[in-house]
Amino acid sequence: MRIVIQRVTEASVTINGQLHSTIGHGLMVLVGVREGDTIDDMRWLAQKTVNLRIFDDEQGVMNRSIIDAGGEVLAVSQFTLNASTKKGNRPSYIHAAGHDLAVPLYEAYCDEVARLLGKPTLKGVFGAEMQVALVNDGPVTIIIDSRLKE
Repeated sequence: MRIVIQRVTEASVTINGQLHSTIGHGLMVLVGVREGDTIDDMRWLAQKTVNLRIFDDEQGVMNRSIIDAGGEVLAVSQFTLNASTKKGNRPSYIHAAGHDLAVPLYEAYCDEVARLLGKPTLKGVFGAEMQVALVNDGPVTIIIDSRLKE
């Protein structure tokens, strides 16, 4: 699994012109599931998400987690994180997991982050055409790949 975490002052998902989810201060997380990903990958990434120290402390040093900062999380499924661009100019998505694997792991990730954070994880809608808006704070953007954990 791959995730892109952005520290935000606000983020939202709109579907068919209707606001679906919105958060204030917190994390916007794009979640990409690949073939072969497991529940262990999901758990590792959920732990990283809530414990990553990318929020400023009183001295302005990134030393606080989303838990410490009391922020919110908005997670959106993003199969294009698994794009292969080795050949040509049109990305290939052959390594992106199909619905049978991707949906349960995305939902499990959202549930696990919510459990660890102690508050709901807001979401997009898997497979929907979404407009995602955010104000990246810092900017701070972190990419984490579960296949690079060892």
